[in-house]
Amino acid sequence: MDVNEFQQWVNDYYENRGWSELDIFIRIGFLAEETGEVARAIRALEIGRDRPDEATESFEANRQALVEELGDVLGNVMVIANKYNISLEKVFHSHKMKLLKRYSEE
Repeated sequence: MDVNEFQQWVNDYYENRGWSELDIFIRIGFLAEETGEVARAIRALEIGRDRPDEATESFEANRQALVEELGDVLGNVMVIANKYNISLEKVFHSHKMKLLKRYSEE
């Protein structure tokens, strides 16, 4: 599945669940929450959680948790992009051009 197909799938799925109707500021809150969960997953991978009330997971289990949390972040980014009719392909291209312009003189 390419990025455009996935962005459309996310759009359809979130619309069917009623999730795309949420206020944009609520969606931004969800994105912030998911970003925190990415940080937690990376901590578990890199230094562990060191919590006696939590079982220590294997590297692969922690890595899979990171994959899932990154997916949640991307899903929220896609919903925001869809709200403003912005394709991720355009986002990728714009970001690439910004970096090339910013750092091409180094």
